[in-house]
Amino acid sequence: MGNQRISRAPSRLRPRHAERAEGRGSRRASPIKIEPPSAESPALKLSEAAGKLKVQGKEIPVSRLDKVFYPETGFTKGDVINYYIQISDVLLPHVKDRALTLKRYPDGVEGGFFYEKRCPSYRPNWVKTAPIWSERHGENIHYCLANDLPSLVWAANLGDIEIHTSLSLAKTPEQPAMMVFDLDPGPPANILHCAQAALWLKKELDASRLECFPKTSGSKGLQVYVPLNSPATYAATKTYSHSLAERLEREHPELMVSRMEKRLREGKVLVDWSQNDRHKTTVCVYSLRARPLPTASTPLEWKEVKAALQKKEAGRLTFLSDEVLRRARERGDLFEPILKLRQRLPKSGA
Repeated sequence: MGNQRISRAPSRLRPRHAERAEGRGSRRASPIKIEPPSAESPALKLSEAAGKLKVQGKEIPVSRLDKVFYPETGFTKGDVINYYIQISDVLLPHVKDRALTLKRYPDGVEGGFFYEKRCPSYRPNWVKTAPIWSERHGENIHYCLANDLPSLVWAANLGDIEIHTSLSLAKTPEQPAMMVFDLDPGPPANILHCAQAALWLKKELDASRLECFPKTSGSKGLQVYVPLNSPATYAATKTYSHSLAERLEREHPELMVSRMEKRLREGKVLVDWSQNDRHKTTVCVYSLRARPLPTASTPLEWKEVKAALQKKEAGRLTFLSDEVLRRARERGDLFEPILKLRQRLPKSGA
């Protein structure tokens, strides 16, 4: 998993063990392993004195790698960087050439955070940017692009725990490459209710001959992606997704809701269609989440969604960073079809 490795592992870059969350037992999760450098590629080298990582020939300033970002487990800033290094082979294709909105947690998940759309002026000159017009500001905003591993590591060092990307490529910001349904449970509903909602959603999409792919949000719910990779507009994807969400609400009013009002969402799953918008971003597959434990947004197979629902085991749909790395090593990128499969929305709508 990943061709680059940190050549020597200072103690502050070794992830600490994390306790498994209640609900899937109390077994202790395995630590992420920092493997020796590949013989085929240059090693990542840490210069503690200079405070720099050398990644693919580029020196990246890093700081406070031993700072704990996830207090409940002791997962550090160095562990965050290390995770993104190891998952980069499958992650980078999903962020390449997409406008990146930084969600920065300089003091870790229990501290404050802020969004940063405009790529910082102090970025290294090798971090690429993309100009995208902002109606609100009346000018182009230059977004960061994480097109390579050095750029990804640089962003992680800024405390960008979560990776949020556009549904469009930066060169065609008005054209979504995919459509997304964000399934968000309103307590006491939980991720198993989202699993049922996702399966009903899949049935509707299957009827329209649209393939779809599930992933965990890494937080409370699930997300279902429909790859397009063909001429489309946000007006079309928003209209289609909204119509389908309303249909699901009519057919399953006991569980599903398509309207955003909080008073309607108690004990139900919100089918959030509104993410299909030029001005919004979604959490990227494989992104860590700022939760008590270092969970990540994880691609799933539909049989896993069904099994979790049938066995009533919510823990089957929650994955820590080390589990995500293991799954990627064993299964490859389950979300690869999102980048390649070409589909068109039905002309008649949902």
